[in-house]
Amino acid sequence: MFRLFTPAVRAEAAANLRLALPLIAAQIAAVGMGTVDTIYAGQVGPQALAAVAVAVNIYNLFLIFFMGLLMACSPITAQLYGAQRPAAEIGSFLHRSRRFALGVGISWTVLLNLVGPSMLRALDLSDATTDDAIRFLRWFSGAGLMTSLWFALRFAAEGLGQVRPIVIAGLTGLGANALFGWLFVFGHFGLPALGINGLGLASTLATALMTGVLAWQYRRVPELRGFLAAGAAQPSGNEGGRDILKLGLPIAAIVSAEGGLFVLTALLMARFGEAVVAAYQVAINFASLAFMIPLGVGMATTVRVGQAAGAGDFAAARFRGIVGSLLGGLNSASNAAIMVIFTGVIIGFYTQDATIAAQASGFLWLAAAFQLFDGLQATANGALRGIKDTRIPMLLTLISYWGIGMPVAWWLAFHLGHGPDGLWWGLTAGLGMAALGLSLRFDRKSSKLRNKAAMAGA
Repeated sequence: MFRLFTPAVRAEAAANLRLALPLIAAQIAAVGMGTVDTIYAGQVGPQALAAVAVAVNIYNLFLIFFMGLLMACSPITAQLYGAQRPAAEIGSFLHRSRRFALGVGISWTVLLNLVGPSMLRALDLSDATTDDAIRFLRWFSGAGLMTSLWFALRFAAEGLGQVRPIVIAGLTGLGANALFGWLFVFGHFGLPALGINGLGLASTLATALMTGVLAWQYRRVPELRGFLAAGAAQPSGNEGGRDILKLGLPIAAIVSAEGGLFVLTALLMARFGEAVVAAYQVAINFASLAFMIPLGVGMATTVRVGQAAGAGDFAAARFRGIVGSLLGGLNSASNAAIMVIFTGVIIGFYTQDATIAAQASGFLWLAAAFQLFDGLQATANGALRGIKDTRIPMLLTLISYWGIGMPVAWWLAFHLGHGPDGLWWGLTAGLGMAALGLSLRFDRKSSKLRNKAAMAGA
């Protein structure tokens, strides 16, 4: 029987949050770059905001998949570290994961330029908005290569419990993105005013700087430097890539199932007009910013659970997963309350257009409803990654999002006539089913592993 508010729960919650808070800061910094882009685009005008909204969602289709793939670096390094494997073995994986990420990043950038423009032309947007979106996407596409390397460096550092370097690099990227955007979009200090094309350039340069700072931290921080030095003499091979693919492909499918649901919803919003697309971008951007808190808790839970599992202590792994899920649920409830209470203030940061603001206010209330479920599924997913359980969770998320969420969204929006609001309620249904299924999966799987370990030790 799990009891709340015991000293053990408080101690684990504190340990989780010590790891999670820097990760939350890094996540907010990453999403904050998108927030800066959205605010700057809104200042350029409604057409610019709509163009950036659809182009960013095309970019995010690729980002979500490749991020999920490279998220495997976190539980792999966490379990190696928890099992006290030799530094040379851990360092060898770090080197191999970097090489793998480089290949992923090149593929990402090439694919984005090959198929992105065709995807944008397939949307029901005006010719002017489509042309703006394509130009922005081309300026922005270079970020794919550097972001891939960032993910490999970042998730490996997480698994080793080294989160401070991630925060330093993430905040550097956020500040650089705000500065470069201000310079290139509006043409300050004699620079040409590039409009939203300047946003794409600013994001690419800021991402490169952010990745470079994190790579430098690997050379500066003694623990990370020690692993790299120990692994440098190991023979090269493809084992790191195979390990990432084996664990990462199901994770990529999981996050793509959820992220793809949001991206497709954004693209379906285009059927209701460019003002609706812009309003959706405002609401979903803030909701995404708020979601970084339970997501950071989920990532910390992956590390906490993974290190315990690597040490063979599955009772501790289960306990840590449950506490992480409780933290995620509590935060999601507070996020929802903030969205409802401060709706007008939040929308005012993004746009002064009365039509967009009115639509976005309604969307933000609907976003508050699914926040409750989104936080729970994020932390349950994090706990499952910690015990390297990804295949069944992949099936659960696919069924929840695409077997339930999207059909419900389509039916409500286009058959029952609820329009954009119906799409939001479909998102909520999918997230609710995912939260339930993943929570039950972790309860069953972790209980089984704990009992099996107890019997083996008896």
